[in-house]
Amino acid sequence: MRKKRVLLLSEGFGAGHTQAAQALSVSLKQRCPELQTRVLELGAFLHPTLAPWIFTAFRKTVISQPKLYGKLYRSQYKKSLNRLAQLALHRIFYAQTAEIIRQLKPDAIVCTHPFPNVVVSRLKRAGLSIPLCTVITDYDAHGTWVSSEVTKYLVSTEDVKKKLLTRGIPPHKVEITGIPVHPGFHQPHDKGEIRARFNLSDLPTVMVMGGGWGILGNNSLYEHMAGWRERIQFLFCLGSNEKALHKFAENPLFQHRNIHLLGFTNEIDKLMEVSDLLITKPGGMTCSEGLAKGIPMLFYEPIPGQEEENLQYFTALGLGEQIESAATMDHWFRTLAEQYSEVQLHRKVLCSNARHNPLADSSKVIIQLLNEWQETAAL
Repeated sequence: MRKKRVLLLSEGFGAGHTQAAQALSVSLKQRCPELQTRVLELGAFLHPTLAPWIFTAFRKTVISQPKLYGKLYRSQYKKSLNRLAQLALHRIFYAQTAEIIRQLKPDAIVCTHPFPNVVVSRLKRAGLSIPLCTVITDYDAHGTWVSSEVTKYLVSTEDVKKKLLTRGIPPHKVEITGIPVHPGFHQPHDKGEIRARFNLSDLPTVMVMGGGWGILGNNSLYEHMAGWRERIQFLFCLGSNEKALHKFAENPLFQHRNIHLLGFTNEIDKLMEVSDLLITKPGGMTCSEGLAKGIPMLFYEPIPGQEEENLQYFTALGLGEQIESAATMDHWFRTLAEQYSEVQLHRKVLCSNARHNPLADSSKVIIQLLNEWQETAAL
């Protein structure tokens, strides 16, 4: 009997969308070992020369013109992709995506980005008869995610579900699962072993991340942090941002035994385990990983649009705080240095809340959807 197959489609606009797809792939195979999964960044797979140029242009636009990006985000908030954008996706991806599906023969498709969701929805309108599951990877529901062809939406919160319902999506199509993170974020790790592996001291530790593009933005923010290096240990996670890594390494402020500069790593879950505070941009995936690890968060420089919505959600629940000035960081650093036991107690509460989260498991929902669809098809 042929093994069931799930195709997970993402795009490379930031790392979070693909991380969600990869996390789901791991969770699906853990829950159902006989299941076959395949993760594809559709644009990069079909157009390996063109896609990096598009992603770079998008990144530069967001960094240099955040207000413009926010304005575009809000102007299209309640709308699906406009006809011109849909036509472009149709011309660039439609026929080739249909061929990929024909060759891979998936029993279900999961999209973690709006663009492949639009393409597959169009294929379903043209006769493709397999379930389409859409995972919204932020704490908001922009109109570009919405399509009547989606079989099931997996969303982060009740508020996101309500937003979809107001746009005409039937309640039975929406499941609240949280944003999927790698199973490692739900598991405890040996802190001593992690510290030894990364040559870390047993000190109050602050982890600094910059989202899918590595650390960006105001250098004075990071230099202010370095001023606490005698009392606080810092882990600067620079991702694939080689330029930032080189720049930090050359700055005497960061040449200290308590400051660790890290490039790309697949062990963010372990580094969060030994950290007491996470300073990050409020991307949906990073926030969800921090939530799973029960780590307090400080947010800086949210991109107008979805990151602002993410920030609002987490700060409203007391799970994070926006950095309004250096004084915000100083308050937390002073508490870490002088009242460490209170910080550890707060962390235990957050971890307990994360473990007792009543949300459905996204991989279980997808497998159930796949089984129900095949049972219906067999009738």
